[in-house]
Amino acid sequence: MSNIILSLKFVFSYFSILPVKFKKDDDVTKKEVLNYTVFFLPLVGLVLGTLIISLFSLLDSIPILAAIIASCVYFILYGFLHTEAILDVVDAIYARHSGKDAYKIIKEPTVGAIGVLYSVIFVILKIAGFSYLLYHGYLLELLSIIIIARLCVQFTIYFSKFKSSFLTMMSDSFTPKVFLSSIIIFSFVVFLLTDFSFLIFIPISFLFTLIIISFIKKALGFLNGDVLGFLLESLEILLALGVCFLWL
Repeated sequence: MSNIILSLKFVFSYFSILPVKFKKDDDVTKKEVLNYTVFFLPLVGLVLGTLIISLFSLLDSIPILAAIIASCVYFILYGFLHTEAILDVVDAIYARHSGKDAYKIIKEPTVGAIGVLYSVIFVILKIAGFSYLLYHGYLLELLSIIIIARLCVQFTIYFSKFKSSFLTMMSDSFTPKVFLSSIIIFSFVVFLLTDFSFLIFIPISFLFTLIIISFIKKALGFLNGDVLGFLLESLEILLALGVCFLWL
């Protein structure tokens, strides 16, 4: 039980800005802790999504502005962690086209103009898609999208090899039993939030995940944490826009 509690604390401290306190003797590198850390990743999405939906509901007297504010706050709640990954991945891809070392570029603290432009486009599309769903009252559909995108990150962690010692530890620690349990539990959550037909977005998202990861691995020659952030942002945008155009 102590490992599960520590995993909860670690996953929220790492993937959100929600305040979490650790004890001096907490060891988050243990396999048991990392195993459940990956398991709880969709739960982070559930909590963050619930917070922005609650914020939107509180500001319902100004629905359009409330939708935009709530969508922007979502970025803040995870500390722009995944948005920053877009900058690094795009810069690395274009650097490799120029014959440079993509891994070296992706680790540099500076960013290039192309990465900034791509990240701006991603942010605009994401705010547009999320705001549309919020404004038109598709709150639970949006919450499901946020959960599904993180299920896809789990999927990638389980099946991929990374050029990152930390992610390699997480991947090696993530057991088949816990992975399958996560898919079943959070798919059931999506079903409860929406309906049976919405579950089709889960296998579709897994397919998109394979396509995106294959493209990035070919373009960079490796996978790391930035790639997972890029994947998460891409999926949330694709799913939000897909629901806007096809589902509604």
